[in-house]
Parts: sequence; structure tokens; C-alpha cells
Amino acid sequence: MDDKPVAARLTKAGGERKRDPERTAATILAAAVHEFSQKGYDGARVDAIARRARINKRMLYHYFGGKAGLYLAVLEGRYAAIRSAERLLDLTHREPVEAMRSLVEFTWTYFLDHPEFLAILAVENQQKARFLKQSDRVVQLNSPLIDALREVLARGAAAGRFKPGVDAVQLYISIASLGSFYLSNSWTLSTIFRRDLFSEDEIAAWGSHIVDMVLAFLRP
Repeated sequence: MDDKPVAARLTKAGGERKRDPERTAATILAAAVHEFSQKGYDGARVDAIARRARINKRMLYHYFGGKAGLYLAVLEGRYAAIRSAERLLDLTHREPVEAMRSLVEFTWTYFLDHPEFLAILAVENQQKARFLKQSDRVVQLNSPLIDALREVLARGAAAGRFKPGVDAVQLYISIASLGSFYLSNSWTLSTIFRRDLFSEDEIAAWGSHIVDMVLAFLRP
């Protein structure tokens, strides 16, 4: 996919210069997120995305080059959104335990507020990451988070707050897994254990449980 911003790839044809190209692209992407998260890659239809975005299909191809290019843009956009929000936590300038608590709480809350993120990840896992493998941008987006997490772990270990030698990638996978497994399996877990895991009390309790689990693991 062309690395240039969408606006830079527009031609003068069709009067699109008179519109807001970034807004149009964002509208298409929002429609695509809905379609791909609901129907997967194979089930999603460009016609349906164009209808939801209230544009003609030709414009969609003009902006994103086709279904594959649009789907990759959706993937990159979902990762960019969560990584951008994480940067606001300013982990490297916070006390280690506070920084870790904030990251765990943020991750859980983000998954709750953005179910489309987990849905899109599930779609790409069904694709065996064949689209993500085409994106250098996703690696660049995720590297700063892991670097920040390593720094927090190192400071925490130096201060005697965390045990040494914790792998930052393994830890982040654990944090994400504790949240994503709960949400991805809430219907079945609620049924087999006869507990309403969708209730506000259960959701709040699980968020606290994740924090306690992670901090207990890190304790020296």
C-alpha cells in the first residue's frame, strides 16, 4: 500500500479537491471498520462499505485502491489509535507501580470502549496475519510501547518494586490476554458458570482482578 497520506494521493479529478479529503477518508474507514468487524474480511463487501459511507464505489477505490488496501488501512488505523492513546499515559515519567497500574487499567478500559479493535484483531488472526505482514508501519507503531514498558520494568527493578528479568513482550501479552479472553468469551463463560459477566459489577471486579494479578506477578 502507498505510504503517502491519503490527501497526497488524491488527483484533481472528480472535484474532490473541493471536499475535505481527510474527512472523506475517515468516513470510508469508519464504514469499513463496521463492515470488517461484523463480517470479517471474506464476508465484507465494498458495495456495503460505500453505501454506509454514502459515497460511490469509484471514490473508495480512488482513495484506497480496493478492498485489500482498505482493510490494511483499517488494521493500521486500529493499532495507531490504541498506541496514540497509550502515549498519553506518559509511562516513562511515572513511578513504576503507578505506571504499570495505569497501563493495565487503560488496556482493559480501551477493550471495553472499543470492541471493534478486538473484532478486527480476531479477523486478522483468522487471516493468519497475512495483511499485517505487509505493513512495516504496525511494527513501528508497537515498538515505542514495548520500549516504554521495558524502561518502566527496569526502573521498577532498580527501585526494588519489581522483580528483575521480566520480559516486556510477554508481560504485555499477558495484560492484553487477561482482558481480551474475558470479553471474547463472555457469552460462553456466563452460560457455563451461571454468572452475568456483562454486568457492571463483574466488569469492574475483573478490571481490579487484572491489576492485582499483574502487580502480584511483578512483586519481588
